[in-house]
Parts: sequence; structure tokens; C-alpha cells
Amino acid sequence: MSDEPRFEEAHAQLDAIVARLESGDVPLDEALDLWRRGEELYRLCVELLTAAEGRVEELETGPDDNRPGTL
Repeated sequence: MSDEPRFEEAHAQLDAIVARLESGDVPLDEALDLWRRGEELYRLCVELLTAAEGRVEELETGPDDNRPGTL
């Protein structure tokens, strides 16, 4: 099993980071660490959404649509 959070967990963590950074009460060093972690979570969310989109597209086309000569 992966150590990466699921989409919902990553999104919640990213929301929490944004709220902390927007509060303006975070020391600079911590803000930089939070920003870095936020970037990681953002990239993870994008990857997970892209993978889900690909799976949905596969489901929409179905196995019959991939056969040559099928309309």
C-alpha cells in the first residue's frame, strides 16, 4: 500500500495549508515548508484526477468501441 494520501485526504490537507498560509500568522521558514508541501499535494491531486479522467474515458468507450470495424 502507498504512503500517498487518497485524493480526498490530499485535498483536505491542501485546503488546510492554504488556510494557514492565508492567515498570515506563519513564520517564514514554516510558510516555505507549507508551500513546498502544498505544491506536492497539488501535483498529487492533479495526477489522481487525470488518472480518474482516463478511467472514465475508458468506461465511456467500452471494449466494443476498440474493435476494428465497429461503428
